Amino acid sequence: MSQTVEMHIIARIHSDFPTKFGIPRQSGLIHELKAAVVFEPEYRNPDALRGLEGYTHIWLIWQFSEAVRDTWSPTVRPPRLGGNTRMGVFATRSPFRPNNLGLSSVKLEKIEFDQELGSILHISGADLMNGTPIFDIKPYIPYADCHPEATGSFTEYSKDHHLNVEFPQELLERIPGESREALIAVLADDPRPAYQNDPERSYGMPFGEKDIHFRVDGDILRVYNVTEFVKKQQESSADCGK
Repeated sequence: MSQTVEMHIIARIHSDFPTKFGIPRQSGLIHELKAAVVFEPEYRNPDALRGLEGYTHIWLIWQFSEAVRDTWSPTVRPPRLGGNTRMGVFATRSPFRPNNLGLSSVKLEKIEFDQELGSILHISGADLMNGTPIFDIKPYIPYADCHPEATGSFTEYSKDHHLNVEFPQELLERIPGESREALIAVLADDPRPAYQNDPERSYGMPFGEKDIHFRVDGDILRVYNVTEFVKKQQESSADCGK
């Protein structure tokens, strides 16, 4: 029996994250974040979406396209554990896994028909980089998919961690009005790796067409500049994990 399967990219995500840095650690954490699912030409038949409008949430099955490697490690070092503690890859949501698959639960805001692109799914709460390939879409079924009694192991320790964001008005005005609330929510969620706590360190987080420059001191994140984003070659960290 073959040990490989063939999968087809049915769509790609359009989001405000041109790189991995700053993407929420999980889907559904930042409801203000808007994105769109645009189908590949072969899959733009509207019949494939018949009935989907009856659901409020959907599952996206996608590829960590920036983490594709020929090898994999049975353990990873989740940033939220300080970057030193190793956990089994199947006990984390690290992108560095045997099949590089991601799973996200997002809210389906609306389905829009575009003359050129066909049906577009407008979603909120996504945790995907712009251009991420999507392999499948499934409806979220509350009675089966929701488990209020579930526990989250080490992820429980940081779920309530948030920063207070200081964003000077003159800099905030450089951000498109419809994106400001989402950007502030992303910054409040603390986009840094958990093990980086140097108050003198400067960070640059690409968001949309801008680069957001900030520092963090204690629980205060201060934005000190907003510049135009210039895409650079990104390097992946083999031990990064969610």
